[in-house]
Amino acid sequence: MNLFDYKDEIQFTKAVFYNFRPIPLPIPFKDATGGMGRYLPEQGYLELSDETGQTAHYTVSRAFIKEMLPKLLTGERKSYSEWRESLYWQIRNSGFQSGQAVNVGTVDLLMLDLLAQRAGKPLHRFLGAEKDWAAAYKGGGAITLSDEELEEDMDRYVSEGFTTVKFKVGSGRGKDMDRDLRRIERIRKALGEGIGIAVDANQSLSVEDAVKFAKLTEPYHLAWIEEPIHSADFNGYRKLKELGVKQEIAAGESMRISYMYEIYLEKGVDILQPSLGRMTRIDDLLRIRDLCRAQGKEFQSGGRTAYNASFGCLYGPDERIEFHAPISEPVHKLMLNVPEIKDGKCFVNTDISGIPIRMNIEKIEAEGYLESRTIYYPPKA
Repeated sequence: MNLFDYKDEIQFTKAVFYNFRPIPLPIPFKDATGGMGRYLPEQGYLELSDETGQTAHYTVSRAFIKEMLPKLLTGERKSYSEWRESLYWQIRNSGFQSGQAVNVGTVDLLMLDLLAQRAGKPLHRFLGAEKDWAAAYKGGGAITLSDEELEEDMDRYVSEGFTTVKFKVGSGRGKDMDRDLRRIERIRKALGEGIGIAVDANQSLSVEDAVKFAKLTEPYHLAWIEEPIHSADFNGYRKLKELGVKQEIAAGESMRISYMYEIYLEKGVDILQPSLGRMTRIDDLLRIRDLCRAQGKEFQSGGRTAYNASFGCLYGPDERIEFHAPISEPVHKLMLNVPEIKDGKCFVNTDISGIPIRMNIEKIEAEGYLESRTIYYPPKA
């Protein structure tokens, strides 16, 4: 059953794609298993217009322009639900964890933006939110930071009003546990017991090493351990609990569809963490939220903070989104109408219908990162 089942018809009439050159991160970022991130993930920015004159705005990949945009600019007129259903099943053979499936989720978000604009409401209010803010925690703490730099970052996050912070572990691809323990001890001493400290291993540990790590970190009262083992090792997560891991275990940013989160809960995962920019169906965020509520588990959500804050308005005061500082902070400097961050909350702009976020194309061009601007239309009849 689809939570979002809008019958409003949409005809896509024009698209403008701003293609970006690589935009360097001010500080390169690395976690335990990923490569060194030297550039922002943002490849480009799409303005997609419909027959009513509304225009949706969102960052998209070049693959989206190549593979998905031609499926939209056909001249066809379909309801929101018809567009979503037809596109969803077209990518079936690529798999529902694939990039093609995520592209369908991007179309879903673009259509929701258009419908909210037609209704004259900010996206979160259009979707039924009763508040204009999202609760948040702040994460960062690259594995490459020195101990001193890590402490400075975590201190800064707390000074900004966040009561839970998160940093990376899994040094030496999970083999340098002594370094991780030293850093955890240092941050706990620096922040005190009143601040929640979570760590993210980015799938770097074996089940056996994850159990060892959990036992060694018990004295530091971690808020949770995130993705300690391979994200698809569902039975491995079950073993963690069977072998006595006491800390809460979080997982979910690597999955794309709600059915996988049901398995996580069955295997004993305590915190589910879907990510906005990786979902194949946007209402799966609410479906997963409701799964957690029904089973008394914690729900969180990742993704680009500026966009995700609108969905965070649909969550409760203890259902937090992540403000991932190493990426979101530099991206925010290239955006307009970003949420105001205050006392661990993200306050969404309520003066603009639809999704309020815009990429600051003028600034991006002035800094030399705009490579091209291309206009697309449906074929002539």
